[in-house]
Amino acid sequence: MPRTLAAVDVGYDKATDRCAAALVLWDVDSRQSILELTHVQPSTFPYVPGLLSFREIPPLLPLFERLQDSPDLILCDGQGIAHPRRMGLASHLGLVFDCPSLGWAKSRLIGTYEEPPKRRGAATALMDGDEQIGWVYRSREGCRVTFVSPGHRISLGRSLELARALTGPCRLAEPARRAHLLTRIAME
Repeated sequence: MPRTLAAVDVGYDKATDRCAAALVLWDVDSRQSILELTHVQPSTFPYVPGLLSFREIPPLLPLFERLQDSPDLILCDGQGIAHPRRMGLASHLGLVFDCPSLGWAKSRLIGTYEEPPKRRGAATALMDGDEQIGWVYRSREGCRVTFVSPGHRISLGRSLELARALTGPCRLAEPARRAHLLTRIAME
């Protein structure tokens, strides 16, 4: 299990064409935030489905530059290999920093699946043809599913294991939820 993870998210203000990036450095054992960083800048790339990395990595880079040590895991609100090119935001960001990374998205970009049971922790395979590209994961009993996929230096099995270990009381892992909240606060 990683000791620290960096959960990242980017939010957008369409009216001003600005974005806010957030990074929450999280201590996995204590389940507490160690450091919370935000960065606001103009958006530099339009929204194009499948090319999220080109939109979100530029505002995230200054946050990673401010870290004294590399995290053991990067957790992205986005796809890993569950992407048409097998290179979603989590894969791309993990590759940039040569750090294990996990994609945990609220919506499906590609793939087919059978609905997992309604119980907490249930998962079914996310498939693209004959290839498994991730997991359809139910983090809370009866809640909507999320989509977990390995990014960089993580296997399919390990991605589900990590998601289950990081699941808290909410639909998304607490550090990811906190990063999302920080983007909203930074845009105020």
